[in-house]
Amino acid sequence: MIPARPGARAWLALALLLAAGSLLAWGHPASGLEWQPGLAGREPWRAVTAAAVHYSALHLGANLAGAALVAVLGVQAEVPLRSAAAWLAAWPLTQLGLLLRPELAHFGGLSGVLHAGVAVAALHLLVTGRGRRRLVGAALLAGLLVKVLGEDPGGAVLQYRTGWDIPIAPFAHATGLVAGVLCGLLASLLPNRPHA
Repeated sequence: MIPARPGARAWLALALLLAAGSLLAWGHPASGLEWQPGLAGREPWRAVTAAAVHYSALHLGANLAGAALVAVLGVQAEVPLRSAAAWLAAWPLTQLGLLLRPELAHFGGLSGVLHAGVAVAALHLLVTGRGRRRLVGAALLAGLLVKVLGEDPGGAVLQYRTGWDIPIAPFAHATGLVAGVLCGLLASLLPNRPHA
């Protein structure tokens, strides 16, 4: 079922774009699309394409499932167009934040961008919601913060975790959270058009 509100439709379209890009990039050499800090100035488009790169089938599957969950979150939260735009803006900013950890020489995956999406949707609920919706937004944002801090994003840039067949980069989750919060806060300052 397609959501009625334009903002929720735009949110769903962005989630589908992220998933489709990941599926299209699967099987292609990662080196041409992944984030590499040494190439950020010459090939800035990698801040966008890196989200489509996945290093294993498990990595891809987990992020596709995550994209579906973030899509449902935005639709259920009835995000406005400004929130969808905030998530879109947070996409490349998530990777650009990785410049703070240049020792992360290669990065790919949706996880940081998905963290940004959760942050944007949670902020929308927290700032514009009432009652239970505001509490849900606060709980989501608090849970996301606890998760990211618990992953030790300031520790080793690549960390091995039980159940994963590739190392994870918790700092990307942190940059996604920060990008999502910043873009979500900026979006909350924009005037809200009815049903947008």
